[in-house]
Amino acid sequence: MTENTNPLNKYFRQASIYISLPSGTNYPPHVITPSQTGELGVMPMTAKDEIRFKTPDALMNGQGVVDVIQSCVPDIKDAWQIKSYDLDTILVAIRIATYGETMDINFQVPVTNEDVSHTVNLPAVLDELRSTKVDSHIMLDDGLKITVRPLTYKDMTSTSLQTFQQQKMYTAIQDSQLADEEKAKRFNQAFKTLTDLNASILLKNINSITMTDGTEITDPTHIKEFVDNANATLIKEIEGKLTTLRGQGAVKPLKMKATEEQIKKGVPATYEVPVTFDTSNFFV
Repeated sequence: MTENTNPLNKYFRQASIYISLPSGTNYPPHVITPSQTGELGVMPMTAKDEIRFKTPDALMNGQGVVDVIQSCVPDIKDAWQIKSYDLDTILVAIRIATYGETMDINFQVPVTNEDVSHTVNLPAVLDELRSTKVDSHIMLDDGLKITVRPLTYKDMTSTSLQTFQQQKMYTAIQDSQLADEEKAKRFNQAFKTLTDLNASILLKNINSITMTDGTEITDPTHIKEFVDNANATLIKEIEGKLTTLRGQGAVKPLKMKATEEQIKKGVPATYEVPVTFDTSNFFV
């Protein structure tokens, strides 16, 4: 290992927070370099990192988030392969390392739409995330058990991009001067693409299916045939339970209490405010 002889190296950033991930350390070494403690050191962002996070194209295609994660958490070698329920833990830690332990979020009160700001205690959020117990199985009403394969950040980004492109296509078709028959044809094509995309994500999420007699099905072809031929009610049950599991490791919404004055105006006594990490609140 080459020694850094730059006299300014004492001013270089260092890891200021250490985290463990909700999914544990079950990653191959080309994705995350294993450590003896099982924890990952997180460094503050550099000026270059901030620019990456503010570049619209890099944010849209996910490359900006990947570059920043790999810059701030050097043990993560391939952030594209990070599991969905580990992502918020990493982003919150980077936010703390860079800007400190609090973050202001702005939102509108339901009914009255008044603008409100609330300060979030990020270490408390991080503690809650790190204590997440990840469940990788779902039981269906008919006794089938599905072992879930978590989506990666690459899966999530690819799906978002494809969905966005289809939504743009819908809008373009609607606003076009095409004949009604041609519009209907193109709408059907776009709808089929979205349907196929949803089925693809569902299949990526299923690792195996265990039948009531204990037989475990892992053959992707058999699982695809099951998804293609099962009744709609069963597939909706699977999708609903998978959606719940995908929320594991995500920052939970804030539970807010309305003031007496707000309640008089029709605001619910308690309401939830989603906490998301994007360019509107990630930067000070």
